[in-house]
Amino acid sequence: MAHIFKKDSITFEINKSTIPEFVWHSSPRLSELVQSKHLHFDIKRLDPGKYSYPYHFHRNAEEIFVILKGKGMLRTNDSFEELVAGDIVFFEIGPTGAHQLYNHTLEICEYLDIRTEAGIDVCEYPDSGKVNILPYKEIYETNSRVEYFKGEDKVKDKWPDDGGL
Repeated sequence: MAHIFKKDSITFEINKSTIPEFVWHSSPRLSELVQSKHLHFDIKRLDPGKYSYPYHFHRNAEEIFVILKGKGMLRTNDSFEELVAGDIVFFEIGPTGAHQLYNHTLEICEYLDIRTEAGIDVCEYPDSGKVNILPYKEIYETNSRVEYFKGEDKVKDKWPDDGGL
């Protein structure tokens, strides 16, 4: 069955953060309205002088922006480029897909944000040294990264009997 979202019937909610530069408007998650299994999508609006999410990349999701209205300045791992209505941008998995959008104009920038949904994703924020385990929104600092076997040296103490070995 086709699900049609008429642009005049889409409403937007404001998403505020503790940092005023990170304020955007988003539609209800359209993907949830249709119970999408593999895609997460919604429409976002950036007011003038506002940023999308912090600069980030995904370890288990691809993402696409389709600029619907206005302009935005895109930051990637190797450039800054202006996007205009009609532009489509694909972000691959991993550090080379890092991105952030900024509305550098006096008009609203509206875009469709589409991301694959394949269970758990890890979103990494290179500027602030954080990782976010999605969909749980568990955020940790990467500077606390440890060696795999750290704290495992007393494994025998956890077992009631070692079989006489």
